[in-house]
Amino acid sequence: MPGPDGANVAPSAAYDGTSVEALRTELRVPALHTFAVAPSTMDLAHVAAGEGAAAGTTFVADVQTAGRGRNGRRWVSDSGAGVWATVVERPSDVAALPVLSLRVGLALAAGLESLGARPIALKWPNDLLLDGRKLAGILVEARWREGLPEWVAVGVGVNRVTPAEMPEATGLGAGVRRVDILAVVVAAARGAAARGGVLGSGELAEFERRDAVRGRAVIAPVAGRAAGVSVTGGLLVRTAAGPVVEIPTASVQYADEVRADRPG
Repeated sequence: MPGPDGANVAPSAAYDGTSVEALRTELRVPALHTFAVAPSTMDLAHVAAGEGAAAGTTFVADVQTAGRGRNGRRWVSDSGAGVWATVVERPSDVAALPVLSLRVGLALAAGLESLGARPIALKWPNDLLLDGRKLAGILVEARWREGLPEWVAVGVGVNRVTPAEMPEATGLGAGVRRVDILAVVVAAARGAAARGGVLGSGELAEFERRDAVRGRAVIAPVAGRAAGVSVTGGLLVRTAAGPVVEIPTASVQYADEVRADRPG
């Protein structure tokens, strides 16, 4: 299979001892591509989507050499340390795209808790936290044609063990099977992409229950305190003057946090 730079990327025949076909059937996806080593499952998904890959086509790598998070930040993707996957989706509802990352996060948190994880919090816009430490990250990238989304790549990285290069992060535990984590990832991505419209009242209530930043002091791009999320997925910040403003997608800096060069 050609990679995004034109180089050949060799697929593997199994993932953690489960054959690709058996796993594809279990995941109920039209195609599953697994790799021992790949630059980025996100980039592979974009190439395949541009060539007509069906919605649900999934890419998984044991190791990523060029994985990334928001704003191009590096995602540590060591062998056996976690699940690094991207799912191709082809949603038609433009209004649902700004909230897709939050929807994936809500579904992913619940799914990972079903594997025995302690309560998982959400840090707007795309991080999952376990005991206050980063457990997983989500990256959603759309490609557009004539004002409509032609496809969306939903990338998810979940730590199974704490990355050596990121001691401030955490993992689910070595006893959790990666095939089970992958099943949660695919179900979360597919279920979230199938939903239309803005966030509903139930989703807003669930996000509030898991919100890791509500009440924290924000210093950029505006000064105030985090006050939840809007129906369109933006971060709400109550300013010192009183009005609540919405931050749609910009990076946010908190008063008690110095941002490091980590996946956002």
